[in-house]
Amino acid sequence: MSDDFDDFALPDPPLAAVGGDGNFDQAGIDALFGDLDAPIEPKHGLRAVIESDVISHERLPMLEVVFDRMVRLFATSMRNLTSDAIDVSLEDVTSVRFGDFLNHVALPAMIGVFRVEEWENYGLVTVESGLIYAVVDALLGGRRGGEPMMIDGRGFTTIESDLIARMLRQVLADMGAALTPITPTTVALERIETSPRFASIAGSSNICAVASFRVDMEERGGRFSILLPYATIEPVRHILSQRFMGEKLGRDGMWEAHMAAQIRETEVTIEAVLGERLLPLATVTGLAVGQTISLHRSPDDPVLLTSGGVPLAQGQIGQRSNNIAVRMITDLAMESRS
Repeated sequence: MSDDFDDFALPDPPLAAVGGDGNFDQAGIDALFGDLDAPIEPKHGLRAVIESDVISHERLPMLEVVFDRMVRLFATSMRNLTSDAIDVSLEDVTSVRFGDFLNHVALPAMIGVFRVEEWENYGLVTVESGLIYAVVDALLGGRRGGEPMMIDGRGFTTIESDLIARMLRQVLADMGAALTPITPTTVALERIETSPRFASIAGSSNICAVASFRVDMEERGGRFSILLPYATIEPVRHILSQRFMGEKLGRDGMWEAHMAAQIRETEVTIEAVLGERLLPLATVTGLAVGQTISLHRSPDDPVLLTSGGVPLAQGQIGQRSNNIAVRMITDLAMESRS
């Protein structure tokens, strides 16, 4: 039986240029891979905004104060945890896209996913391998000084993960304590991941605030970072953008007192309405001098006090020092609420 593919013939390979030796020249390379020296056309419109690598760093002064206070708290906690001389420093607080941050996490590393209960959202804390082995070495009673031995190509053991989880819980507890004077915050560790793709808590293009810390433990140590997506800190962003603790945005006590004093000195015209009656327009146009309009009210009935047509209170009409006077019979506040 003949095969259906007996007549199948492969196409001939592309021939080099006439007079060539069978090798690709620069034109052929450019045709395959593109001209690498060609100028890149600038992006325009919405694509330029979405694919921009420039991150507009929003200054959150109070967040920097929180992390600075956290440095002192965490340094004390680590000294109590390891019984070593610990030096913790805040290196930088900046903004970055979530996808770029995960792509630059140096592996092997541990990534802790935590939840802020009051904000109902998540954040990340990443620990570099150098700090992981240094903390494990210190907690297990290793020799002080010198770099800890790292074994490439192996994952973290259960003991190492448990020890680092203990440190991460202390990091989050100190961060919550540093945030408490500004806003009550409960931070809890959800899980620990070793692969960045399992720690996706936001879109790759979302902007995040990242604080980087350096921990030195007698010639050993490393870095860890805390990432807070802007969607996470949205409920308290107006507080974190303050320049100092206790600042009242949009309110000035001096102007408030000044306006209250000026309002109290403002002169207001009060009108006493003895009575009102609705008349047809034909009757009004036919009024003549000396004609009487009956209001159907007696001298003992209360009169209405108004200002600019707004009812304020009720009063009793009378006489005092040969002048017509009105005595208040209802409170202004009670009348306005009714």
